[in-house]
Amino acid sequence: MNETNIHTFLISLNLCIFCVIILSKRSSCADYRYEACTPSNCGNGPNISFPFYISGQRESYCGYPRFNLICNHNGFPVLNLRGDDFVVEDIFYQTKSLRVSDPAFSSLNSSAGCVPRITVNTTLPGLRYEFVGNVTTLHLFSNCTNSSLSEGRLRYCNAEDRNDWVLPLYENSENFTNALESCGRNVVVPVEEHVEDENLGRGSVVEVLRRGFVLNWTVNDCSECTSSGGRCGFNETTYHFWCFCPDRPHALSCKSHKKWSMLMLAIAISGSLILILLCLSISFIIWQRKKRIKSAFHISRAKSNVDGGSFYFGIPVFSYTELEKATNSFDSSKELGDGGFGTVYYGKLPDGREVAIKRLYEHNYKRVQQFMNEIKILTCLRHRNLVSLYGCTSRSSRELLLVYEYIPNGTVAEHLHGEGSNGSPITWAHRMNIAIETATALAYLHKSDIIHRDVKTNNILLDNNFVVKVADFGLSRLCPNDVSHVSTAPQGTPGYVDPEYHQCYQLTDKSDVYSFGVVLIELISSMPAVDISRHRHEINLANLALNRIQRCAFDELIDPSLGYKSDPDVARMTTSVAELAFRCLQLEKDMRPSMDEVLEILKDIQNCEGFKFDEKIKEANDNDNYSVHGKSICSPETDDAVLLSGKKFQPSPNAVTDVWISSSSITSSVG
Repeated sequence: MNETNIHTFLISLNLCIFCVIILSKRSSCADYRYEACTPSNCGNGPNISFPFYISGQRESYCGYPRFNLICNHNGFPVLNLRGDDFVVEDIFYQTKSLRVSDPAFSSLNSSAGCVPRITVNTTLPGLRYEFVGNVTTLHLFSNCTNSSLSEGRLRYCNAEDRNDWVLPLYENSENFTNALESCGRNVVVPVEEHVEDENLGRGSVVEVLRRGFVLNWTVNDCSECTSSGGRCGFNETTYHFWCFCPDRPHALSCKSHKKWSMLMLAIAISGSLILILLCLSISFIIWQRKKRIKSAFHISRAKSNVDGGSFYFGIPVFSYTELEKATNSFDSSKELGDGGFGTVYYGKLPDGREVAIKRLYEHNYKRVQQFMNEIKILTCLRHRNLVSLYGCTSRSSRELLLVYEYIPNGTVAEHLHGEGSNGSPITWAHRMNIAIETATALAYLHKSDIIHRDVKTNNILLDNNFVVKVADFGLSRLCPNDVSHVSTAPQGTPGYVDPEYHQCYQLTDKSDVYSFGVVLIELISSMPAVDISRHRHEINLANLALNRIQRCAFDELIDPSLGYKSDPDVARMTTSVAELAFRCLQLEKDMRPSMDEVLEILKDIQNCEGFKFDEKIKEANDNDNYSVHGKSICSPETDDAVLLSGKKFQPSPNAVTDVWISSSSITSSVG
């Protein structure tokens, strides 16, 4: 069927559907009260049907007398009980009950620690509603003269007088009798009591008031009418229950004596639906075919490179069956962790090699692109401090898999503040080597015009000799040497992402320098990059470090277990590394050193070439308009005040704690 014939067929089909719909409407003229009493809502909250109705939206015969609701400005239904309005949180039609709450309390925040001013008791009309469940009364005492009643009291929200407070007590509370005698005002509020509410704290009182209580209503049962296809209503003339049906109102339920009329209606509706579905199916098939052709083109282009395997990339291509066997069918006990865009498993190849196998999370175009990106990066790089890629699966494989060398000693993050930190901490000598070897790997990447984009301690692996292997290149980007930056959406891990990158969407090698600065702080402090248990302005380790270094409060930053206070050499080196990290963490990228400079400075710190290192720092600081003391960092007489005394630096912005538009990397044990 060509495109012209399809269009002609669709036009004819639409005309047929129009005719059938007109005929079906003529044969199905429903009773106006049946049409008028459809369920409604206020925008938020539950659907409203008999015995309730919304005034102004539905006729009064759609509900029971005095069961009318109104919609408040927040889009929730409101029930009036003896002059008091209550927000209807939920309605349970099967049990004939509803949950309501005082509007003064329903918008409260549990952390607010205050309550609105209530001046009248809450009472219920006894004929229509009754309390359900563990409903009890909470007394709100105020104007109390006894000073012993200060425990547990709450302030009134927006109260101008600091002594204007309220004391919430249950009737079985210890101080209840005392409060009755010494308090000038007592307002009674019904609440739903839970076991955990026995000891009223500020948050729990607000939560109890906000939660409201459950009521039962007592009107005629409507289930027989609704089960017969009708809608419940009320005869305002005879004051009796009515069941509104498509043909007319009935006493209890809808009748089925007009079988022929209903059969014709069913045929008309079924025919309309069949024609509509046929039309939609043809349109969907056309759209799906175009989409499939386009998607297949992109996926095949991406996968064709993998299929080229050994010829295109120069690495072996493994079969899915071989890798499935190596991981014992991807047994969960073989999981090493998560690596960026896939789960990593431990495996053993038939030739005896231990490997780490990354299994792609999702089989879509974006994930395939990340898969391809890591292959391209790793196959063109060879360095002792970069993880080695052994191979991958082909395009015909059931799943896309990457095979890496297995690094047995975990990540730096695990040793600093994970499971590995519970044993003997990493010595300062090892930490210094980790910093130098990581800087060596990053400097090598930058010379190859590659920006890692996800430098963090979770992506720095260690072998049994504590030799560094930098991993996870799924987010890495190639930055040609004839351009200053690459524009791209921010990606990476919160706590490590360059704030300027987040603001300008421009990726440079200085973005890796910032992330490495965070790694340096982790190495000297043993603190994680992000810790929500710290003060809100120091959740990011970068912010904490900048603050401590500017104040020369190194003893509050450097891990005492490294020997900062007992070993002068460790004190000098850790202080020097802190100064270097401070430069790496500057907000403006032009104020940060290059990775080559960072590497050279780290080597000087390790070798304690004091004069040489001091000259380099001084030269760099002069160029960047910095000011430092004239003493050598490695000289014996140097004190902690060697850092940065003459310039006000830009602190690390809060932007790194904002919401991220990223596929945030996750802790990995490999590639």
